[in-house]
Amino acid sequence: MTSCHVAEEPIKKVAIFGGTHGNELTGVFLVKHWLEDGAEIQRAGLEVKPFITNPRAVKKCSRYIDCDLNRVFDLENLGKNRSEDLPYEVIRAQEINHLFGPKESEDSYDIIFDLHNTTSNMGCTLILEDSKNDFLIQMFHYIKTSLAPSPCYVYLIEHPSLKYATTRSIAKYPVGIEVGPQPQGVLRADILDQMRKMIKHALDFIHHFNEGKEFPSCAIEVYKIMEKVDYPRNESGEIAAVIHPNLQDQDWKPLHPGDPMFLTLDGKTIALDGDCTVYPVFVNEAAYYEKKEAFAKTTKLTLNAKSICSSLH
Repeated sequence: MTSCHVAEEPIKKVAIFGGTHGNELTGVFLVKHWLEDGAEIQRAGLEVKPFITNPRAVKKCSRYIDCDLNRVFDLENLGKNRSEDLPYEVIRAQEINHLFGPKESEDSYDIIFDLHNTTSNMGCTLILEDSKNDFLIQMFHYIKTSLAPSPCYVYLIEHPSLKYATTRSIAKYPVGIEVGPQPQGVLRADILDQMRKMIKHALDFIHHFNEGKEFPSCAIEVYKIMEKVDYPRNESGEIAAVIHPNLQDQDWKPLHPGDPMFLTLDGKTIALDGDCTVYPVFVNEAAYYEKKEAFAKTTKLTLNAKSICSSLH
């Protein structure tokens, strides 16, 4: 009889997605490499499938063709009847759901790693969708420990009203990997190396888990989304102020009430109001101008995971 609190089924099927956004090139570059030569991502007894999710956007080197692929994996879009006027990304989402899902079914892939870049100064970031998932908290703890002393942050996007419907959400265990800063349409060697290491450690964790290693209870620090903040705007809806120099590149750093957030062209500073310290992320992200998001406010908290082991051992 095992001593661990949570006995999970062994992991059998893993996918690594690149090109969900066609101009975030690190994942595209790595996945194309692994499709040619997958030796470094193979682990004994594990099926690991690299996959380009939005090939038309990759070819065009644009974020998307018709709409954001990383926001259309809700059951409504996935269940729509095929027609000429469906956006390309909705059709593609249905194809991906057929190949790797279906979402919320027994047959879906165990884990999907979705590789992204950000223009924000976020370093290595793991994105968690469920604060009660012992398996993923354990995996993230393993990755963070393996990367130390280099920082690796965990962004928790669990929220009552902000629903993402991400590409990876069709898996039982969805993992977002976000590495920056890197401009859109650009490859940086340091960012490539960081993302490659994150995937290596994640696959090592799965391998150890499948081999019967028990992971004792652990805790990780996470940054949970509170709300998204838009740029100040004028009457016609145009941006009226830019990210303040004191906030630029300060992702994950505390922003206190009274600290500057925005700067207008006539030199006026707009400060954080309220009475709580927040931790900004995705500060001045290029892709979020169209979404009217200057940054996201997060709060810092600790998540605990019970000890886990594979139910086969």
